[in-house]
Amino acid sequence: MAKDYADLEQIQRRVLWLATRMIDYANNERPNVDGIKVGGHQASSASLVTVMTALWFKYLKAEDQVSVKPHASPILHAINYLLGNLDKDYLTKLRSFGGLQSYPSRTKDPGRIDFSTGSVGLGAAAPLFSGVTRRYVDSHFGARPKSKFIALIGDAELDEGNIWEAVADPATTNLENVLWIVDFNRQSLDRVIPGVRIHQWRQQFEAAGWHVAEVKYGQKLKSAFAQPNSAPFQEWLDQIPNEQYQSIFGLEPAAARARFLDGASESVAEFFVGKSDEEVIGIVTDLGGHDFAALLEELNNCEKVTDRPSVIFAYTVKGWGLPLAGNPRNHSAALNSTQIAEFRNELALDLETEWNRFESNSELGKICEIRQNELRISSQAAAITCNIPKTSELQFKASNSTQEAFGRILTTLSRDRELAKYIVTTAPDVATSTNLGGFINRVGVYSPSEKRAWNVDPVLKWAEGPTGQHIELGISEMNLFMLLGALGLSDVHSGQKLIPIGTVYDPFVLRGLDSLIHGVYSDSRFIVAGTPSGVTLSPEGGAHQSSITASVGIELPGMVLIEPSYATALDWLLCNAISNVAATNSMNKKELVYYFRLSTRAVVQEPFEKARVRIGDENLRNQVLNGAYQLIDGKVALQELGIESEFAPEINLVSTGVVIPEVLLAAQQLASRGIIANVIDVVSPSRVFQNWQESAKSAIQNINHLQGTNFIETLISNKNPIVSIHDASSHAMSWIGSALGVYQIALGVDAFGQSGTIPDLYRINNLDTESIVKAATFAITKKKFSNNWSHND
Repeated sequence: MAKDYADLEQIQRRVLWLATRMIDYANNERPNVDGIKVGGHQASSASLVTVMTALWFKYLKAEDQVSVKPHASPILHAINYLLGNLDKDYLTKLRSFGGLQSYPSRTKDPGRIDFSTGSVGLGAAAPLFSGVTRRYVDSHFGARPKSKFIALIGDAELDEGNIWEAVADPATTNLENVLWIVDFNRQSLDRVIPGVRIHQWRQQFEAAGWHVAEVKYGQKLKSAFAQPNSAPFQEWLDQIPNEQYQSIFGLEPAAARARFLDGASESVAEFFVGKSDEEVIGIVTDLGGHDFAALLEELNNCEKVTDRPSVIFAYTVKGWGLPLAGNPRNHSAALNSTQIAEFRNELALDLETEWNRFESNSELGKICEIRQNELRISSQAAAITCNIPKTSELQFKASNSTQEAFGRILTTLSRDRELAKYIVTTAPDVATSTNLGGFINRVGVYSPSEKRAWNVDPVLKWAEGPTGQHIELGISEMNLFMLLGALGLSDVHSGQKLIPIGTVYDPFVLRGLDSLIHGVYSDSRFIVAGTPSGVTLSPEGGAHQSSITASVGIELPGMVLIEPSYATALDWLLCNAISNVAATNSMNKKELVYYFRLSTRAVVQEPFEKARVRIGDENLRNQVLNGAYQLIDGKVALQELGIESEFAPEINLVSTGVVIPEVLLAAQQLASRGIIANVIDVVSPSRVFQNWQESAKSAIQNINHLQGTNFIETLISNKNPIVSIHDASSHAMSWIGSALGVYQIALGVDAFGQSGTIPDLYRINNLDTESIVKAATFAITKKKFSNNWSHND
């Protein structure tokens, strides 16, 4: 074992050198064309080098999945390089275009990256919810090879609230496959932490049912504590103020010894009598997080804990092994050229060999080759092979809300046993109020073990057991999107493709926005319904009335906002989303997450049924899936009224969502005045917007294609003004006029809501029929009397 540790010591020194040099090269030698600081985190990388060397070169199995704290990404890249999983050319491309990302990215980095990290706190929660996903997959599809889902997190990350939401959620309890290792260096970005909160954090983890361990002392400290009269020394080491302890790093040995003993009892000083200053500092700075024997011993101890998650607090030094160790301002500090040269010489490297791996025939080279082979993953994910229908074939009532229709469609699809087994739903304590009740009644609630139902509900069968397919969460939108993100990567982390569907009150989509972005950035695929939405939820008041969520749905890359007015359109769109999420290798890499923004407002379905007759199901379905269709042909409407349309003024009413009744009534009133009022129902603003943008970008790349048209230009081929109407920020649809090159008035919700009725709130936000008619009349007049009406007003 002693030789193993000696080998690991040499490997970790080379890992630290490569990580440090990568950052140095990126900042000081690579041409900087824009003058922006490149950055990097030598000190934050150094504090985890021992932990990560122990994991990758000794502890990990191929099936284990590891999330690495953002600032330690150079260490991960260095390890991947030494293991032969990264080309040498990448070492000089840290934080460069097409090179190594600043923080681990499973979609943009070369080599194996299990989890994307960057926004602190999320990298800790991601493996936890992947552990939940693995438990679910094992229950439903058979046990997979055992894996550990490991998070390496900075101690300052424990200030993030989402961590404690994840730890405390009932869905994450008793997960023996989860291990967190806290890089307990007691420094944050700005300062040395004035008070060490280990006791508070220990109690919080233990209260949530976690096994808590510490790796505090290295072998030198343990040997010192075994000596006679060592008790005062150990007591002082455990209680010395953190700021004082951290300040000894960087001092000369004599000064460091004096600083450590400042405030200690005489018996502590007497304990060190006869030891040199170098020996004393070597002992008191020998923390367990930089001791392979201590780390591997505790990792093996945690293996024996089989009924709950484990967390290890590894005491480390920020900047360990570097001249900037322990410096309170070392977060963004870097070694200078002299220090880099000294480090290079220490390892017997030169400018020709500084990027080299270990020689393949050397002992260290052989260790790297063995570990590369041991960590290689060869298993393939099980795909979803069943047929996914284009429609549920439901017959909807004469009047339906989209929220109700969503629940009915999902329940109907669950009757297809081959399809249903892949569907898993989740909600943050809002399952029944977002119409998941019917689905839950059919498939049950997931629990690793059978639970007795003590209350019999004739409406909702809340049966919990290993076969259930709904995962109920506590009230945490962050947890909702972290779990959906994990379920949407089940093929990657657990070898089984799933179809995850979540529901949440629409205004609270924003409470989970950080974890939602993390899921999309990680290439996860899932469906989420935000419902009810908008000021249409009139009695609930401003705190529960969403307005900017639609903008998020349009603008977040990889997300598809879907906001239909009618049940059949929702049916087609939901089946299409399920099909795309289920696809193993989807051709559409730009669509990852499908966001259905729904409502509890019942809407009469007859206008859509008339459009089906006029357009035909196949053509109408294609238009709906493309994002928009013409609900009312204004010229036909005039003809039905016996009004000549040849010289009539024309307006396009572009509607999104449940404002459609007011829009249709406005179109009728405008028609009665001899105005051609076309009604366009935009059911997916995202798809229409992306189609327009792709057309424009294609033209930029190839100037010869400037005459090409996009979908919305084909649908609205006239050059008449537009009034857009949307129960959301007016900004969300204000680009339509630019896409068509026509004058537009955008009506929407640009102020916080309040309690009232739908007529009250539509009126004050100019979404009522009268306001729509006035806006249309103004737009027509503007066109008639202005030669410059191509801008938005």
